[in-house]
Amino acid sequence: MTEENYNYRTRQALLRNQFPGRGKLQIPVIPKFQERAGDFNDLLLIGFDKTHLEDQNHLDRMVHFFLYDYRFERVWKNPDSDIEKLARYRAVLSPDFSMYLEMAPVMQLYNVFRNRWCGAYWASKGIRVIPTVNWGDESTFDFCFEGIEKGSVVAVSTYMASEHDNRQDQKDWFMAGYNEMLRRIEPEKIICYNTPFPEMQGNIVYVDYERSSWKYMSYERGFRKEDLDTFKIGSTSSQNGDTIEPYLIGGDTFKGGGSAYGGKWKPSKLGDEKFIGKPGEIKQSFTKKGDLYETHIGLDGKADSETHYSDHGTPTLHDNPHTHDIYWDELGPHLGKIEHTGKAYGRERRWLSMKTIVPANTFEDDRFKTISDFKWCMKRGGEVQFEWNGVMYCCFGCVSPVAGAAPKMVICQAGSVEVNTRTEKWCDTADEILEYMVGDDRLRDVITQVKVWERTI
Repeated sequence: MTEENYNYRTRQALLRNQFPGRGKLQIPVIPKFQERAGDFNDLLLIGFDKTHLEDQNHLDRMVHFFLYDYRFERVWKNPDSDIEKLARYRAVLSPDFSMYLEMAPVMQLYNVFRNRWCGAYWASKGIRVIPTVNWGDESTFDFCFEGIEKGSVVAVSTYMASEHDNRQDQKDWFMAGYNEMLRRIEPEKIICYNTPFPEMQGNIVYVDYERSSWKYMSYERGFRKEDLDTFKIGSTSSQNGDTIEPYLIGGDTFKGGGSAYGGKWKPSKLGDEKFIGKPGEIKQSFTKKGDLYETHIGLDGKADSETHYSDHGTPTLHDNPHTHDIYWDELGPHLGKIEHTGKAYGRERRWLSMKTIVPANTFEDDRFKTISDFKWCMKRGGEVQFEWNGVMYCCFGCVSPVAGAAPKMVICQAGSVEVNTRTEKWCDTADEILEYMVGDDRLRDVITQVKVWERTI
């Protein structure tokens, strides 16, 4: 064996064996956190993706990793690269590599190992570390609490288990693991990022998500305007709050445990009630302009088609009326491309005569809260009309440019056939739509400010 081969085969980046653990799995042990006076007074956290060496305003926070894994894979691949930066903060929570229920068990085990190894490594470099605890189903309980001393301070987050947006809560899954953690680790304190469930026992240190967010950082903790201007939309350290937009489900910035899809889909706004009902029911709703929609409920109690009595301001793309088939997956309803035009197709499928009026959403309900909220709508086949500086625009997430062609996304100015044709932009992705110029502004820069008159998803 050459010296080069020997050095490669025995390097720590490959072996990761310098922190022997207990038991047959040898998961590294994170030393117990040594509490100091004031450590948990008015505690706020900061996401790893918001930390930087020049930061002087938030060093009293603890660093968290309740983010998508791609935001912090570097701490595993290059563990020395962030030592100097992390050492400046009050403490660091060990990285919360994902433990999704749908993951292969070996991946769940690997991510527990990575969590503990990084924590043990940082502690060996003098950083104050608190272990983040996560779990899958009961099959993970034999290893997901390893590497944490009894009586340790630990950190958890309830965000992905909580009800929000169009997702039901996953409280049963969370509480099963939480109670097992209490039994096995007997933690001295539990940092809980996001609101604790009432059933949670233990000495809980509640950390408010909103007060820890980038918004609070920007106006309460002294970021200068010139500092904010250095962060660009889509950058790793964006101050626009859309830190995980390429992979975002539903507009949230957290991940880690529970189902990879979040909880089961549920209506989050009055207008979403049209997607569920009694088999054969017709849900009638109206846009803010007074256009009628009829949503047909299938045998499983979920919408299977929707007829729009409108051309959505785009006579080149839509007949009045026209019908979309609706498809469902783990993430909820998806509006398909126009399957039937020139007639009220939904009416031909009625099995019952019942009709239910669904109240319209308010402007605030339909407003795009983040860039990712808009991208989500487009990916689900959404149809949108919005106004910016007195001009109406339309964008659609699932339209065929010509009969029989694969569906694409399109944006244009609303109006006559001539106007539509002149302003149409056909796109493969929502990111391309966001580059469209609405007057003098790029849509990406104003999408959260536009007035939304119609939104189907």
